[in-house]
Amino acid sequence: MRILLIEDDVALGEGIRVALKSEGYTVDWLQDGVSAVHALSHESFAIAILDLGLPRLDGLEVLKRLRATDNPIPVLVLTARDATSDRIAGLDAGADDYLVKPFDAAELKARLRALLRRSFNRPQPVLEYREVCLDPVNQQVSYQGQPVVLQRKEFLLLHQLLAQPGRVLTRDKLQQTLYGWDEEAESNALEVHIHHLRKKLFPELIRTVRGIGYLVDKL
Repeated sequence: MRILLIEDDVALGEGIRVALKSEGYTVDWLQDGVSAVHALSHESFAIAILDLGLPRLDGLEVLKRLRATDNPIPVLVLTARDATSDRIAGLDAGADDYLVKPFDAAELKARLRALLRRSFNRPQPVLEYREVCLDPVNQQVSYQGQPVVLQRKEFLLLHQLLAQPGRVLTRDKLQQTLYGWDEEAESNALEVHIHHLRKKLFPELIRTVRGIGYLVDKL
């Protein structure tokens, strides 16, 4: 899952980035509101973590502009403002959840998992498809009841596909999911990951739509 983190506190931002990358998330990090609006308008993310006290453009305005374009991306607001009126303002502007600083990394991760479940209309985090079982919380995959060891990128790719069965995901979208701004990928990296998943699971799991991308067929 690709997350956009918008936080101007360098120490906090680095701590969040490290904590989430260790969970298998791809994390892109910005430190001002203007850059955030541009990124959210031009790229694809699964979720945004948004600080309210940003330079150049505050987080509340970023949120208002985002929702004005009907962008449905889940947004978790981070703020040091703990007044009820501030929380209400954030939620009314379109935030999906609210976390007051300081907070525990474990709570942040739990709230992200809940937002992602809701965004895919799934009450439970575990994805099951034709004897493939993917648990995003514990980062585990099994096939026909047997554990399957996947590399981080393979896991992210499989998660993205299984979460949206029947939907063709373009190469660009999948590349954005797997590789953040600070990572470079070989031109055939996506195809290599697809090949490994088919080999470790079963060949018919992922279907190629020539010239467009890949999908997992809807059951």
